[in-house]
Amino acid sequence: MKKLFLAGIIGLSMLSCSKKENVPVDTASPEKKVDAEAAKGNLSGDQIIESLDCSGCHAVNERMIGPSYQEIADKYSEKDIELLASKIIEGGSGVWGNVPMSPHPQVSKEEAQKMVEYILTLKKK
Repeated sequence: MKKLFLAGIIGLSMLSCSKKENVPVDTASPEKKVDAEAAKGNLSGDQIIESLDCSGCHAVNERMIGPSYQEIADKYSEKDIELLASKIIEGGSGVWGNVPMSPHPQVSKEEAQKMVEYILTLKKK
């Protein structure tokens, strides 16, 4: 009985020592958070694309898992900016094959529009 009790105490002390230390909570001031949002709003469409996971499925001029940006630009026009921005945010499927595009709800409508506007500049002339 003493051995079992002693083993339990040793086990608990090892467990408590192996826990990760508390990570401090983000205590940035509201002003810094606003500045970060303003800086993010100043990014160009291609910079926003680079900051996301887009390159895992898309490239400028070669088809990967999804269509190339140039293929998208050749298929759509400026009148489709709202539609494509919504697809970036909400995801989509069926237009380019069976693989669905993941939604990106963290992207604002304005950022998605900038992304689409950049993509449309890649239209073959």
